[in-house]
This record gives sequence, C-alpha cells and structure tokens, in this order.
Amino acid sequence: MSTATGTQEPRLSLLMELAGDRPGALEAALRPFTRHGVSLTHIESRPRRGQTFDFYVDCIGERGQPAVEAVIAALTAEAVHVIVLDHRDVPWFPREEAELDAVANNTLDAGVALDADHPGFRDPHYRERRAAIDRLAREYRHGSDIPLVDYTPGEDATWREVYQRLSSLRRAHACTAYRRALADLERDCGYGDRIPQGRDVSEFLAARTGFRLRPVAGLLRPRDFLNGLAFRVFFSTQYMRHGSKPFYTPEPDICHELIGHAPMFADPDFADLSQEIGLASLGAGDADIERLARCYWFSIEFGLLAEDGSVKAYGAGLLSSYGELEHACGGASSAGRESWDPARAAERTYPVTEYQPHYFVAASLHDARARMHAFCRDLARPFYARYHPATERIWVDRAVRRV
Repeated sequence: MSTATGTQEPRLSLLMELAGDRPGALEAALRPFTRHGVSLTHIESRPRRGQTFDFYVDCIGERGQPAVEAVIAALTAEAVHVIVLDHRDVPWFPREEAELDAVANNTLDAGVALDADHPGFRDPHYRERRAAIDRLAREYRHGSDIPLVDYTPGEDATWREVYQRLSSLRRAHACTAYRRALADLERDCGYGDRIPQGRDVSEFLAARTGFRLRPVAGLLRPRDFLNGLAFRVFFSTQYMRHGSKPFYTPEPDICHELIGHAPMFADPDFADLSQEIGLASLGAGDADIERLARCYWFSIEFGLLAEDGSVKAYGAGLLSSYGELEHACGGASSAGRESWDPARAAERTYPVTEYQPHYFVAASLHDARARMHAFCRDLARPFYARYHPATERIWVDRAVRRV
C-alpha cells in the first residue's frame, strides 16, 4: 500500500450519519466507494440515539481527488450526511525502519555517563573503552553493517565466566526453544569461549525469524524501544560489564543481550510475541505504553513456561542471570507464580534492582503470543498497524498525523 516515493498513500476519515434505520442502508452507503474505486481500510459503527448508528469509515484518498469527491456527492444524494474528519493526532512513531535512526541515540542512561555506584565508575580504562563502543553505536545508521567490535582478552574472559557459570542452570531451567537455539548459535556464531559478534548473531536471527539486532549505546525510552520491535528490530548494547563483578550489571550489556535475549528471537512464536507488543506501541498513549512495557517485563524479560511437568524460563532477565534463574525456577523458590495474563501483568508494578517477587507462567510460547495478541486487540488503539517486511514500512488503516 505504498507509493513509489516510499510514503503511504493518503488516508481520509469520514463520519456517515445514515437517515433512518431502513434495511440495507449501510450496504447502499458503501456502494459508492466500490462504484468509484475508492478502497476502504476501516469501518466501525457507533450507536446513536433512537437505535440508529453512525459509521466511521477510513479510505484511501484525500479531498480534491475526483473519485473521493464523487463518493461524497453520491452519498449526499442518497441522503447520507457526511462529515470529513480531521487526521487523528497521535504520538510520533516510525513509519519506516530508516526512521529508527531518529530515536536510536536518545538513551536515558548508560553509555559513558555511568552512575557513581557503577562498578566501572572509577576505572578510567573501562570508561574509555565504553566511550569507544558508544561511538560505534551512535554512528550506526540504518542499512549499514553492524560494526565489529574488537573485544579484549579481559572482556572475553568475563563473557566466558558468565557463560560457563550459567551452563548447568540452562540445562535444568531453560525452555527447550532456548536450548535448541543456543546450540545452533554455538555452532554457527561462535558462542562459547569468546564474545560473538552482533553482526553474525543478527544475520543468524534474520534467517530464522526475520528479527535483527541494532546497536544502541544504552537504555532507550520504553516507547522508542518498543517501537523498534514493531519492525522486528531489537536494540542491543555491545559493551561488556565491568570485569570486577562478572555476575552483576546495573544495565543491559552484551551478556544480557546475546545470552539472554538473542536465542529466543530464533523462535517464531517468541518473535511474534515481541512484535505484537511493538505494533501495539505505535502511536499509543503514555498510559498504554506503560502497560505494554509491563507486559514486556513479565514476558520477554522474566517470563516462565510450563514445560515437561515443570517451570522453565524464557525471559532474558532470567536466562542471563545465575542468581535470578535459580530464584525463579529452583525447587526452593519462594517467588509467587500465576498463569500468564497480560491484562493482570499490565497493572502490576515490579522492582528493577532486586529479584522479582512474582512471575507469570505461560502454557507455551504459542499461548504467550496468543494471549498477548488478544490483549493488544482489545486496547483502545488509534489505528490498526501492520508491518511489511519487503518494504520495511508500517501500514496503518486510518488517517493519522504524528505529533
């Protein structure tokens, strides 16, 4: 549904007030659209006094086009009162993947601006190293190759310590999809003794599910981060945590991204679950962004599955943390658990700097995705969005203005 210039065809929104409630009134009102070749993209009814209905219609076109004017004239002749509605103003969101360049460097923290309690705050060599990797991420642009990072022997040693420490717990507590993907990543992308390159991992995931990694210097606003998921893009840091505390990081780092997140993006249901949240975030109000971010937290970051008669982890915050994985899935766990329900997750708060006191358990990855789809479908969304991978663009069914 795109023009040759890469912009979406214009949308027009109409309110049609039908005269009376006679049988076939709606069918007659829609007939001019077919007759004059104007495509409808959305239609919904709204009750009005007297047991009648108004109809909101979105179509391809704009005022001044002959076909559109002919439709309006024909409706008026049929005693249909037509009101041309203004574009719906929604929070800005990217309409094509290249527009992710506009938000990718809007980091909230991390990068070289470390907090005083960060393990590397007083280490000038670490700060210099972070600054160099920070520049690589900030200079990246859509369409470029993900920059290769020449990781140091010390950084590889930290990765190796984390990776090996998690190995026994992965076998016991990681879900089947994760373990299968990790075995393939070990074979194809060099997972193991050294830090894999994000470029190799991104190409691996793209071939499996169409998901790709994009370098980022630190944490983004929830809105910007979730918007990226709509394009099947995961914003990924490339720096390593400080070597003095290999099993602790106050921020997402390469261990969290490649050990925790990346293997799961190779699973189709998990990839669709992630994109479902991303599509629902496009143009959403601040309250719904917060609700979606909580759903993301309790699924993509800390989700559990019922598998083979036990509870298994699929969330990255669990799969990249030795302590939290044991806390969530170990036999002596005191954490609360309940069935995955996005509506309940959307209203639940959570701690960021300590183990989670409560987890949601999905029946399967397919169940997690299906329930998230149903939740997003019921949100009061300003439009319906669909991603076209061939054009890397978002199609929407209504006339909207990004502000």
